[in-house]
Amino acid sequence: MGDNFDLIARERRALADLLATLTPEQWTAPSLCGAWTVKDVAAHLLVGPTAGLPEFTWAMFRARGRFHIANQVMVRNRSALAADELVQLLRDHAESRFTPPGMDWRVPLTDVLIHREDIAVPLGLPQDRPVELWHYALDLLVHPKSRKAFGVPPLPAVTLSATDLDWSAGLGPEITGPSSAIGLALSGRPALADRLTGEGVPVLTQT
Repeated sequence: MGDNFDLIARERRALADLLATLTPEQWTAPSLCGAWTVKDVAAHLLVGPTAGLPEFTWAMFRARGRFHIANQVMVRNRSALAADELVQLLRDHAESRFTPPGMDWRVPLTDVLIHREDIAVPLGLPQDRPVELWHYALDLLVHPKSRKAFGVPPLPAVTLSATDLDWSAGLGPEITGPSSAIGLALSGRPALADRLTGEGVPVLTQT
């Protein structure tokens, strides 16, 4: 019998399969994740599964204790690798059980779901992963502790309802739409906001 980490491993392998089809131009294309390219996003997904304590400690030292800067350092280290190496590393470490301190398995699952969208949406690639996985991610993304960990503002007073899942949360002006669009908006990415409807959309996407 499998467990929740099997879901994460499956999604990492599926993302590796997608990345293996990309052209050099697609690897260097902008993602939805700030200033990161598609390759940078792939590199970021390897930080948790592959960074040992010595590397993490050195990165934190160089960043003077600022985790987001240390993360950038570790991403750059991996982004310097060849694209096919990143794909193979993602496959090799698909079964990693790393979770950030104090967090559970939903964090790496949400990470791979959101970052797959960061890659697929700007490249116009199919969004064809099992929609039911978003139930776990959305539950995580509305939690105050998780929002702080993901570096996004507190959730405003809105009611969120997925049209492709039996999922809703919150209280206030309504927002409805596909779970992936809600997930991106909750993580500070308005790229699919045109798929959301309701009076609460501007409240969430302009926060």
